[in-house]
Amino acid sequence: MLSRRSVLAASAALLAGPVGAATERLRFGVIADPQYAEAPANLTLNRYYANSLDKMRAAVAVLNAEDLRFVVTLGDIIDRDIASYDKILPIYRTLRHETRFLLGNHDFDVAPESHGRTAGLLGMEAPSYDFAVGGIRFVVLDGNDVSLFAPPPDDPRRRLAAERLERAKAENRANAKPWNGSLSDAQFAWLEQRLAAARAENQRVVVLNHYPVAPENPHNLWDASRLTALFASQPHVIAYFNGHNHAGNYAERDGIHYVNFRGMVDTPDSSAFAIVEIVGDRLEIQGFGREPSRSLTLKTA
Repeated sequence: MLSRRSVLAASAALLAGPVGAATERLRFGVIADPQYAEAPANLTLNRYYANSLDKMRAAVAVLNAEDLRFVVTLGDIIDRDIASYDKILPIYRTLRHETRFLLGNHDFDVAPESHGRTAGLLGMEAPSYDFAVGGIRFVVLDGNDVSLFAPPPDDPRRRLAAERLERAKAENRANAKPWNGSLSDAQFAWLEQRLAAARAENQRVVVLNHYPVAPENPHNLWDASRLTALFASQPHVIAYFNGHNHAGNYAERDGIHYVNFRGMVDTPDSSAFAIVEIVGDRLEIQGFGREPSRSLTLKTA
C-alpha cells in the first residue's frame, strides 16, 4: 500500500508537467559484483575471487578508451577482509572517469569494527545519495539499511531486519534469505523526496541499488513490492539498475526497465561489465564478456 507521502509525491509529479526525452547523449560504465578476495575459488558457486583483479584491469582498459561521464559499481566490490580494498581500489584509481560506488552485502563481510570504514574507503559521504548528469538524476539506494549484517548489533534496524525476514519466511517468499536486506522507513521517505525533487526539476530518474526488486527472484529486497509500487506512480522513473543476482535478469514493468547486471566474479576467465547510453527515447546497453547487450525503448513521461 502506498503511503500518504507517496500519494503527495505523485500529485506533485503530475502538477510539475511532462518530462521530455533526454536530448543530451549520456554514456556511463556499469560494473557489478567484482567481489575480489585473495581466496580460493568457490567451485560450487562458480566464483573466482582472486581473478577479479585481472578482470578489473581489463575492464578499465576498455572503459578508459571510451567517452564516459562516470563509471558506477553496483556493490560487492570485495568478498571479505577489509584489506581486500587495498588491492582493488588502486585499479579503480586508474580509471580516467569519475567513479561512483554502491555498497553490497559482501562489502560488510569484514570484521565488525571495520563496518564503519567501508563508505569512507570508497569516498562515499553516505550509503544513499543522488547526483544529476545530463538531465538524468541517479538515485543511489542502500539496500543494506535494514539487514542482519550492516547495522550494529544493538541497532533497532537489526531487530527490524529479523522481523522482516521472519515475515518473508512465513509468507513463503523466495527472497526470504538472510543475505538480502531492505530500506528503512526513513530512507524510503528520502527516496520519495528525491523523486519529487527530480520531477520538479524536469529530470528523468535512474535508480541504482545493489539488490533487485523485479522480477520475482530469491535475491530481491524484502520490501521490493513497496519500491515497485512507488516507481509505478512516478512517470519520470525510467530504469532501475542492480547487481547481487550474478546470473543477471531483466523485467519491464509500467514502462520501467529493471536491469540486473551480471557478476564480474563468476567464471575463471570471462568478465562482465557494460556501457550504457541514454539519448532521446533509447536506452542502449553494450555488454562485454558475459553481459548481454540490450536496446530498450524509454517511455514518454
